[in-house]
Amino acid sequence: MKALIQRVQQAKVVVDDQTVAEIQQGLLVFIGLAKDDNLDVAKKLLDKVFKYRIFEDDHGKMGWNVHQAQGQVLLVSQFTLMANTQKGLRPDFAPAMPPADAKALYDALIEYAHQTYVGVETGIFGADMKVHLVNDGPVTFHLECHSLAVH
Repeated sequence: MKALIQRVQQAKVVVDDQTVAEIQQGLLVFIGLAKDDNLDVAKKLLDKVFKYRIFEDDHGKMGWNVHQAQGQVLLVSQFTLMANTQKGLRPDFAPAMPPADAKALYDALIEYAHQTYVGVETGIFGADMKVHLVNDGPVTFHLECHSLAVH
């Protein structure tokens, strides 16, 4: 599982010319699910996202997490994060979880996020989303968590 996190001043998701989710200061998090991911992996990565200290603290350092900074989080599914781009000029999406499985896991992850954290908004899985953001910094990090499953 991969998460691309961006510290934002604001972000929103628009589907069919309708704003479906919007946050002010906080994190925009793009989530990519791999074939072997499961809810334990997803929870572990999401917990890391929420605890990741990339907001300025009282000393001007990246010492606060999103809640300490009184921010919100916008979660958006993005299967293209799982593309293999090592060869050729076209992305290979074979590592990505199939859509039906990915939707079920994404929905379970969103339910966990809403039960565990406050200030969480979400995009719509599988929709043609237009994501608007004002990146703060810019500050962007790529986080990963892998299943311990044996192949």
